[in-house]
Amino acid sequence: MANEMNGTVAVESLPVSGLPLETRLFIDNEFVDEHDGTHFDTSDPTNAKVIARVQEAGKDDVDRAVKAASRAFEGWSQSSGAFRAQCLNRLADLMDKHMDQLAEMESLDNGKPLTKAKEIDVPFSLAVYRYYAGWADGKLDGKQIPISAGNASANWLCYQRREPIGVCGQIIPWNFPLAMFSWKVAPAVAAGCTVVIKTSEKTPLTGLMMGHLCKEAGFPPGVINILSGHGPTTGEYIVRHPMVDKVAFTGSVDTAQKVLLAAAQSGMKKVTTELGRKSPLIVCKDADLDQALTVAHEGLFFNAGQSCIASSRVFVDEAIYDKFVEKALKRAKEEKLCSPNSPECTQGPVVDMKQFDRVMNYISLGKQEGATLLTGGTRHGTQGYWIEPTIFTDVKDDMRIAKEEIFGPVMTVLKFKTLEEAIVRANATSYGLGAGICSRDIGRALSVAHKLRAGTIYVNCWNVVKPNTPFGGYKQSGVGRELGEDALDNYLEKKTVIVDLSYEDEKDEKAAGDATGGPN
Repeated sequence: MANEMNGTVAVESLPVSGLPLETRLFIDNEFVDEHDGTHFDTSDPTNAKVIARVQEAGKDDVDRAVKAASRAFEGWSQSSGAFRAQCLNRLADLMDKHMDQLAEMESLDNGKPLTKAKEIDVPFSLAVYRYYAGWADGKLDGKQIPISAGNASANWLCYQRREPIGVCGQIIPWNFPLAMFSWKVAPAVAAGCTVVIKTSEKTPLTGLMMGHLCKEAGFPPGVINILSGHGPTTGEYIVRHPMVDKVAFTGSVDTAQKVLLAAAQSGMKKVTTELGRKSPLIVCKDADLDQALTVAHEGLFFNAGQSCIASSRVFVDEAIYDKFVEKALKRAKEEKLCSPNSPECTQGPVVDMKQFDRVMNYISLGKQEGATLLTGGTRHGTQGYWIEPTIFTDVKDDMRIAKEEIFGPVMTVLKFKTLEEAIVRANATSYGLGAGICSRDIGRALSVAHKLRAGTIYVNCWNVVKPNTPFGGYKQSGVGRELGEDALDNYLEKKTVIVDLSYEDEKDEKAAGDATGGPN
């Protein structure tokens, strides 16, 4: 490797101490202009003002990036695990060094409270890089497999290798730009793959900033390439490129279906998806009511409801339904919608006008379908994309607000009579990313947890996501898992090697016989 020598990384420091605002494409370790002159605007969700005009990657730009990743793959895939770990750890160090600036840009481009970006988004993202650095450093080994051919004279050696899959096309969403970048890039490069990652057109700026840090961290040219653009253009060019070996996508179910089709049509590429939808939370009558309210509130209103695993269907036992609703109303009214730069801000705006219109349309549908609007349901302020924390009660399972993903600050509360009924209703969906239960009876809680069909089950908590906890869904909520050791399987091929050693044994026996003059 060009940058690997005696276990050290040779890097050039950035010309300035801070990270410049970048709007170009990052290909082959350089920021370059796109080919076709196409741009798009990214805006501040608090006031709809344009932050920057960003260059959009066209077909030729995607081709440049993929070919750079392909050239880099041979060297990177054969590099030592220690070197890859060093690059990942250095990247985490640099994120820590530039934490304030990364958090400020994440807040500006996405609209989330600055305190959340500093306390959660950036620290969690750099922790992901450190976690996979630990895997890269000598732990991605294979295994020996004892086999028998049913013949006493047979002598077999069988072992399995895990090898990097190749060039990976990765497409990430806008709700957690830095975190989603780390979820995709870290396991891929730890495994020895190279990547071409497309950030969301809604929030491209922190992803482009990561280009500066990836270069400074010592990643060789072509290992990490960062493109901006829209899904139907840039995203599809990446998925269909013949030199892309594997695709990873996080986003909506509808778009995932298009990704899967395009990947199949362009070479049966391997695809992993992390999707979302309607995660249920069951609140039992023996639950600690204050704890359950915190779980439900944080599970839904975190990140203004823009979370794939949001607890957007809250099933509450009829015995405590009224008390729960009373507490939920009080808690929602305590939310502080103000400048994301303010330490008091607890909820920011949704990301853009399209998302604002989508959420407001669902609020209208909820009222039309007969649900009770307990609080919220209106625009906050006169500019930007702010929506008041909204709670619907008297919600029925067949209402669209109970069946479809809203992806905004809208809680739906449903009443149940028996726990068995709640489990059936919770599972009555074609999705299964997350689910949860609140109960003081741990035996009951675990029994329910084992019956809920979802990839992550929370008991008396929500939104607990760590670098080593696998994350993914049942049914239409995704294919494969992210985070933890499981994520590495997305980027590794398993090769079985079988060797017949009996021929060598026969030669040894013949040679011994020749040496002693004995029979052959």
